[in-house]
Amino acid sequence: MATSKKDLYVGTDKHRWWKEAVVYQVYPASFLDTNGDGWGDVPGITQKLDYLKDLGVDVIWISPIYKSPQADMGYDIADYEDIDPSYGTLEDVDNLIKEIKKRGMKLVMDLVVNHTSEEHAWFLDSRSSKESSKRDWYIWKPAKYDADGNRQPPNNWAQILGEANSAWTWDEKTQEYYFSLFTPEQPDLNWENTAVQNAVHDVLRFWLDRGVSGFRMDVINLISKVQTFADAEIIVKDNKYQPGDKFYANGPRLHEFLKEINRKVLSKYDTLTVGEMPFVRDEDEIIQVVGAQNEELNMIFSFDLVDIDNVPGDFKYTLHPWDARDLKRVVSRLQRLMLERDGWNSLFVENHDQPRSVSRYTDDSDEWREYGAKLLSLMQTTLAGTLYVYQGEEIGMRNVPESWGPEEYKDIESINFLKKYRDLYPGDEEKQALARKIMQRKSRDNARTPVQWTSDAHGGFTSPSSKPWMRVNDDYKSINAAAQLADPNPSPGTLSVHAFWKRALANRKQNKDVFVYGDFEVLDPEDKKVVAYRRWSEKSSFITVLNLSGEKVAWEKLGDLKVKKWVAGNYDERELEQRALGGKVELRPWEGVLGMLE
Repeated sequence: MATSKKDLYVGTDKHRWWKEAVVYQVYPASFLDTNGDGWGDVPGITQKLDYLKDLGVDVIWISPIYKSPQADMGYDIADYEDIDPSYGTLEDVDNLIKEIKKRGMKLVMDLVVNHTSEEHAWFLDSRSSKESSKRDWYIWKPAKYDADGNRQPPNNWAQILGEANSAWTWDEKTQEYYFSLFTPEQPDLNWENTAVQNAVHDVLRFWLDRGVSGFRMDVINLISKVQTFADAEIIVKDNKYQPGDKFYANGPRLHEFLKEINRKVLSKYDTLTVGEMPFVRDEDEIIQVVGAQNEELNMIFSFDLVDIDNVPGDFKYTLHPWDARDLKRVVSRLQRLMLERDGWNSLFVENHDQPRSVSRYTDDSDEWREYGAKLLSLMQTTLAGTLYVYQGEEIGMRNVPESWGPEEYKDIESINFLKKYRDLYPGDEEKQALARKIMQRKSRDNARTPVQWTSDAHGGFTSPSSKPWMRVNDDYKSINAAAQLADPNPSPGTLSVHAFWKRALANRKQNKDVFVYGDFEVLDPEDKKVVAYRRWSEKSSFITVLNLSGEKVAWEKLGDLKVKKWVAGNYDERELEQRALGGKVELRPWEGVLGMLE
């Protein structure tokens, strides 16, 4: 097929190591416990470096391991320059960095600077009195009072991890509210204060000088708030408190703050930076952050794909129907945007805040789970952007079973969600059942069950006599890394999920001119079941065809494209040679194929 005016190959002058990298996210509490306390630790990460290197990983991103009271699993930081004893010591981290570098890999840390823990020394000082020198390091406001004289928060913004609650917390001692967008234990820093900015810059330098190669920046687009703190529009009618992201996401000084971080710190080092930026849809806003000439961040996490099953404008814990057309619109928009405006994508369908992708986008039943997991691998490894793989994704881990009771859920967001439904609908079993269904589909706990390493007790995550901090998924005896490593070809012509991922990552690197830097075109955007797209460079061209349904389909939109050879698929690959090279493409349920074009 002739190239079009949209052919915007990325020249070698724009090649960067962080564009080609495969990043593997470790959620440390659930990765591997080496001391038998039921909680994952830094030595556990070090122990699995050879496993990650063999898979094809270049960069390891670790969710927070800093000193923390663990109100939100380490995202409430009490000391940015020390390690929580539950994970180990600074010496353990230094050893991890040394061993990572020995294998030619890099380490990325999680930077959480929108908020701290309420136990951080800064906040303890800030709340000690209104005259504290650090009072203005956080956001404090006086109460409002209603017509009956009842004390009310400064505005109607909802808490993110507890949407039924206010984003403001009353402090009895100083008789003011402090802003705590996520939980009362996580007060927001006041980035309007230059001293706060400088303190954060010092935190970055501390870790970069220690040998870290970059940062995943937690909710970094929330650091600038509209200073009027006006009430949010009423969108969710049965909620007293409303989504206030219009005022606290992508605020007026965001780009100023990011440019200062880059100019004063990041530009002095060779780093990978990725910003977690929820509530971002505006393309100009995205490019202002990730545009090659804008000197802010390398890339951001765009949430369009993982928001695909949320009711638009509502909270996360909702269920919304979608089909292949929706997925294609999201993927095509972001792929074309970065190509045409010189930005860069991140690729992910899982992380510690999302349910398991095989359960979300495909069918995770015993019959179809492996096909779905490999289909999603095929999709991710053939799109442009830096690829992020979440722990356990490479073996096809899935959501917790529907049979688990609410007591098995540990996440503060899950607990708050269930409480909201109990308070809103007391005694209504139908509503309670709906809440449990939504939670099983959407809860962050789904991604936080311990990694299933073996078929031994607790999936080999901890010692048999220990109790893991969170229950291991019941399917660990059949779904675990050891079984897939021992038998990478479970049946003739097929690969295990792990072996499929390993080969797909190697193929991506071997063909980086296409899959990392090449051009992109979505094919047949209005098909409700099939996602198909073409990737090409000056050297070669490929087509990816994915059946996002549990039905057989015949896709007939190859047009004048000619398949030279089908090179990969998630069914028996011995059958690939018999597949038609032109005309229609017959696809079985959840089948994906990759073809080389003439």
